[in-house]
Amino acid sequence: MTSRPLRAGLPLWVHLAALVLVPLLGVAAFATFLVARAGADAGAAAEADRAVRSAAALATAAGAVDREVLPMLTAAALRDPATAQSLGVPAAFADAALDSARTGLAAARAATDAALAAAGAGAGPAARDAEQGVAALRAGIDAPGQDLDSLADAYYGMGDVADALARASQAAVSTAVDTDLSAATVAAVADVDLVARYVQASSRQLPQFLGRTFAGSTGLSTGDSWPQAQADYTAAALGLSGLRAPALVQAWAQLQATGAARSLAAVVDTAPADPAPLPLLSITGLITAADERSTGADGLLAVAVADAVDAAGADRAAADSERTATVVAGGLVALLAVGAAWRLGRTVTRSLAAVAGQAAQVSRGSLVAVPVTGPREVRTVSGALDDAVASLRRIQDQAAAVARGDLDSPTLSQSLPGPLGEVVHDSVQQLVRSVQLRDRLQSELAHQAAHDPLTGLPNRAQALQLVDAALARGQRAGTMVGVLFVDLDGFKAVNDRAGHAAGDAVLRQVAARLAAGVRAGDTVCRLGGDEFVALVEPVDDVRALVALAERLVAAVAEDVLVPHANGSEVAVHVGASIGVAFSQDGQLVGETLIAQADAAAYLAKARGKGRAELFDDELRTRMAARRDLDAQLREALAGGRLRLVYQPVVEVVSGEVAGWEALVRWDHDGRSVPPAEFIPVAEDSDLICDLDAWVLREACTQLSAWRASRGDVDGGPTMSVNLSGRHLADPRVVDHVRHALEVAELPAGLLVLEVTETVLVDSPVAMEHLARLRGLGVGIAIDDFGTGYTSIGQLGAMPVDTLKIDRSFVASEDPAQRSLVTLMIQTAHILGLGVVAEGVERVSQLDDLRDDRCDRAQGYLMDRPLEPADAFTRYGAVLSPSAGVS
Repeated sequence: MTSRPLRAGLPLWVHLAALVLVPLLGVAAFATFLVARAGADAGAAAEADRAVRSAAALATAAGAVDREVLPMLTAAALRDPATAQSLGVPAAFADAALDSARTGLAAARAATDAALAAAGAGAGPAARDAEQGVAALRAGIDAPGQDLDSLADAYYGMGDVADALARASQAAVSTAVDTDLSAATVAAVADVDLVARYVQASSRQLPQFLGRTFAGSTGLSTGDSWPQAQADYTAAALGLSGLRAPALVQAWAQLQATGAARSLAAVVDTAPADPAPLPLLSITGLITAADERSTGADGLLAVAVADAVDAAGADRAAADSERTATVVAGGLVALLAVGAAWRLGRTVTRSLAAVAGQAAQVSRGSLVAVPVTGPREVRTVSGALDDAVASLRRIQDQAAAVARGDLDSPTLSQSLPGPLGEVVHDSVQQLVRSVQLRDRLQSELAHQAAHDPLTGLPNRAQALQLVDAALARGQRAGTMVGVLFVDLDGFKAVNDRAGHAAGDAVLRQVAARLAAGVRAGDTVCRLGGDEFVALVEPVDDVRALVALAERLVAAVAEDVLVPHANGSEVAVHVGASIGVAFSQDGQLVGETLIAQADAAAYLAKARGKGRAELFDDELRTRMAARRDLDAQLREALAGGRLRLVYQPVVEVVSGEVAGWEALVRWDHDGRSVPPAEFIPVAEDSDLICDLDAWVLREACTQLSAWRASRGDVDGGPTMSVNLSGRHLADPRVVDHVRHALEVAELPAGLLVLEVTETVLVDSPVAMEHLARLRGLGVGIAIDDFGTGYTSIGQLGAMPVDTLKIDRSFVASEDPAQRSLVTLMIQTAHILGLGVVAEGVERVSQLDDLRDDRCDRAQGYLMDRPLEPADAFTRYGAVLSPSAGVS
């Protein structure tokens, strides 16, 4: 080995100085910048916190000042006997009413004083000016001999004080938003501003309204303040649609739904520009409702302020944390840099003498990391690397053999000398074992992909392959192939009563009995759920094939022992309906042969269960007819040859059209194909999903067109569309409904989806999809209620809005059935559900439903399903029993 001269390089101390000083200078500058920025962020968050609290306090005080006007006006009106009489207050009760009004005025003033005091603690001059202004106005109205002029001064003066407080509140919000805040805090402050505006507008609405009504009785001049107050309230309420926080959105929706809000809206929102005077009782009710709404609005403001304060606090905490972390990180970096430089210098100086020996170890097979760059002192050892090349070449040869996949190469069995050689040799052997393990896992996965994990039987995919292969063998040999389709009877009841563990035990034992009952060489497969298929080949006699099926029916019918919750075993009973099909010439494919056996099993169930039925020419003809009808229906759907008719749903009390139910019709070959004939065919495949999607689009588009023709903007009749169970379980159903609404530009609240009880009980996936659909805003109705298995206890937990009582209950004259209809309606109303009675055909039925306070009804008494043009003429009409079809 030849020696090499030392190469030029910088001294070690130069590298160490650069290692320490350069990073430290950069870290110090960057840390200083981050600390300053974090301090500014913390200050902005603190200022936002203060401004939001001040804005909320000022808004609350403004609302309190506005609300004091109500009892002030009431007390002033009752002091005048003529005005009291115009308000409907008997002379005998005038003094008591005046005392009550004064008590209410004292309470309102106390609330105003408390709100102003709270605002004064943090809001500054605006609150103090308001206190002085309110005190002066009160002194004027309380002075002896006050007249309409002093009352008008107080009326407008209180409004001016409230406006000043509102402007101060909005200025505080602007101060908060102008600071450097996070997006979440800016959004929370914006919510506070929206709610604060609503608090003042809602507090001012009723006082201005009553002031306008009092103007007619007292001569009080209020100018245009009432229309402006109503406009301000409407704008503030609309502004709340821009709330960001979900909790605020929900709280606002709950506030709108309260009785107080609805009663105020019913009287005030619909009032004319010059409302007539109201009796004192109505005024008192409105004041109570306004107080309840104001309490709710104050609570809404409190939630908004809490969100904004929390967001600002989070910003401040994040800024403080960032500042602390920056300081700590900068110190740690400095310490680490100094420590690393010291350790590096010490390590390098101590290890220089050992580097030459390590290079010699590399040449003997011990692979040791040796630096080839760095300070001048370290580079002295780089020449030793040449001595390790020979050993590394052998490693290269072994790596090449592994890359080629030549795991039997003699090179792989030769270990390099030393520790490195042992590591390489162990790695190669581990790689060989990994490849062998991979092959074994692939084999196991292939088995799992073809077999049912519960019973160990071949699964559906494997069954189709086995039947196809058997048919091919039968065609070559000229022998028959048989298939037995086994559908268990009563299995769902076992699952419901004993649990899924018991159901699994039943499936395993049934699988064992079927496998033991067939002949040697025959194959039993599990298609899924409680369905099995037995492949029988060859078949010499069809009668023997049917006899085998009957033996399997008897074997399955024996009691099955399943585990009980207490640890013991209990006997349960299931049966089997078996369909038998066979192929002589092998021309069928496996899927068709299994479908034939399935059709025969369906016939066995229809004829009483627990029996075997042979697929014969009659069934073949029936299946062919269903296939033809399916193909024709697909062509009709694709060719636009289906149409919708619409049956009105009317209000029982008023007779007004409340909605429509869309019903599909098919005219084919000169006749109208009944829905009971083609809908079941569609439900046997995914065609029902396409059909439902088409009905959704057509019905929504039709209702939207009617609304546009009438110029409807809000509300109006709904459109009901039936959803099949298969479609409801399909993952696309939510997108189908959303797309139909978007294409028609129809509000979601005007679409009602009708589903049957069986779908809700039997399909958890359908229930999940139904909850997502309800989340879109559409209504959900249980169709044909009373004919399924829904219990009263389940209704409250279901995502539904309406019950449609089945026509069999409505049409029945049995008193017990009549009482059951009454119970259904009462239960639905207790649970907050609407009720629609179906199949109303007689006036007496409608009268009974009206007595039971049923919400809506539909049936031939009101109208048959109508073509779109005829239905439009009924849009918004009032239908009397005589207007319908008897």
